[in-house]
Amino acid sequence: MKYSKAFIPTLKEEPKEAELASHALTLRAGLIRKIASGIYAFLPAGIRVIQKIEQIIREEMNRAGAIELLLPVMQPSDLWEKSGRWGDYGRELFRLKDRNNRSFCLGPTHEEIITHLAYLDIKSYKDLPLNLYQIQVKFRDEIRPRYGLLRGREFIMKDGYSFCENEEELDEIYMKMYEGYSRIIERLGLRFKAVEADTGLIGGKSSHEFHILAGDGEETLVYCQDCGYSANMDMAAYRSSKDDIYTDEIIADIEEISTPEITDIESLSEFLKVEKYKTAKTMLLNDEDSGIYAFVIAGDRELNLAKAEKYLGKQLKLYDGSDGKFVIGYIGPSGLDDDIEIYIDDHLKEAKSIITGANKKDYHLKNINPGRDIKIKAYGDFSYPVPGDLCRKCGCTLKVEKGIEVGHIFKLGKKYSEKMDTKYLDRDGKLKPFIMGCYGIGVTRMMSAAIEQLHDGKGIVWPPSIAPYLVSLVVTSSKSDELSNAGEKI
Repeated sequence: MKYSKAFIPTLKEEPKEAELASHALTLRAGLIRKIASGIYAFLPAGIRVIQKIEQIIREEMNRAGAIELLLPVMQPSDLWEKSGRWGDYGRELFRLKDRNNRSFCLGPTHEEIITHLAYLDIKSYKDLPLNLYQIQVKFRDEIRPRYGLLRGREFIMKDGYSFCENEEELDEIYMKMYEGYSRIIERLGLRFKAVEADTGLIGGKSSHEFHILAGDGEETLVYCQDCGYSANMDMAAYRSSKDDIYTDEIIADIEEISTPEITDIESLSEFLKVEKYKTAKTMLLNDEDSGIYAFVIAGDRELNLAKAEKYLGKQLKLYDGSDGKFVIGYIGPSGLDDDIEIYIDDHLKEAKSIITGANKKDYHLKNINPGRDIKIKAYGDFSYPVPGDLCRKCGCTLKVEKGIEVGHIFKLGKKYSEKMDTKYLDRDGKLKPFIMGCYGIGVTRMMSAAIEQLHDGKGIVWPPSIAPYLVSLVVTSSKSDELSNAGEKI
């Protein structure tokens, strides 16, 4: 194709709204055009890249034994109400009503639809295991669309769903999907890491994320070069490199100290001339029923909300203080009401004398001994790792790198099949719920992630597998008939 006949409208200037190189380059190279916030048109060169990514995905899914289908974009609300996600998904779900006032949504994922399809058409263990997938447009009403295709409101995704008799079958398909996703990214010529991840709104028992490594990635990945352990920041298990920091502490009586207008750890540390790890912050969290839980974390660390939610099996949010029951900035674990469960981070297990809030304005408590002075419900891993922390498996120092999530696979178990009463006849003639898995990989997201990893000062450095064109033939002089004819011939 002649460039003069192609539709590749490039831009000379850097787009003002672009925060990442991939966003700017997809616009400047004429791959996409913004139509509205988080909504883009794919131009001819861009769609060629997308089609090549889709082809690689199809080849690897077929190789793994998955079967392609196509599910509807519009999904009836009653299926989402059965699964419980109509309320749980929140405002990110695009909702609409038809002329008969029936409620629908535009699908961000298709667990409900595929489970309903299984209810209709998968009757017996003889039909199992079954692994189905589609490549389709998805919708999510992002609160703040940004980064171009990396966080949009409309995007293309491959999502797959498996149905099995037992956990062993699920494990086998899950591993095939894990290997298939790894091959997809390898064929795209990209550096990546697969990490343990939280299951989030999708739910299930366990999951892995696939991240393209990029300095400006949104996600922080934690990994060990020695034993191969890897996880995202929300799931990262660790042990401190300073296990002995509390061994020399002296047990003493509790002492109330005046700390006027000192409401944060940084100020408290400076005011009392102590290291932050000698202090502790008490974070109050509410569940959906307004129950309150207290989590106590060392002052030099941060609460990991995902770990707290996973431990309790509840959705939690930070207490906002609007009811005035607690003195914000001075909350401490000693003296809290008996109906508040208190959880202590593992990092404080050996602490004997720490400083906490006194539950009284302008005062803190000194010499708090958790085992003596706090009614502890349980110890657990409730914090994020910090630089220098060690791998819990092998004891080597953990490394940190930035990445862009492009894929996520889940072991759903019976989460959807039980809630939606979707069963099959087993080998003994009994009705049983399916054991399910789901597997997603972002197609449009993959294009931007590839550009984010593979670009230089001159522009995009395409891997050959997804380059819109492999060769650009330049005739150095259009005035030369000989050169023009040679160019035409080639």
